[in-house]
Amino acid sequence: MHEIRLRQHGAYYAGIMRTISLKLPDELLAQLAKTAKARRVTKSWLVRESLERALYEQPRRGEVSCYDLARDLAGAVKGLPRDLAENPKYMRGFGR
Repeated sequence: MHEIRLRQHGAYYAGIMRTISLKLPDELLAQLAKTAKARRVTKSWLVRESLERALYEQPRRGEVSCYDLARDLAGAVKGLPRDLAENPKYMRGFGR
C-alpha cells in the first residue's frame, strides 16, 4: 500500500494505493510497455488511466456494446440447464 498522488477523472488527488495482480497476454503486455514508454509514463499509470476511462466515461453517441448488439438473444434458447453459466461441469472437455 502506497500513498501517492493519483489522477481521478482528470484531477489529481492524494490517496492510498492498493496493489492488485493482473494477468495479460504477451501481445497486450508488449503494447502496454511500448505505449507507456512512448508517453513517458509508467505501465501502472497507463493501466489506471485506461481503467478510469473504461469505467467512468460514457460511450460516445452512436457507439454500441456487444451486449447492446446481442441483448435480444438473452434467454432466447429454451430447455437449457438453469445453472449453465455457473456450473463448471458443462465446460469439461470444451476445446479439446
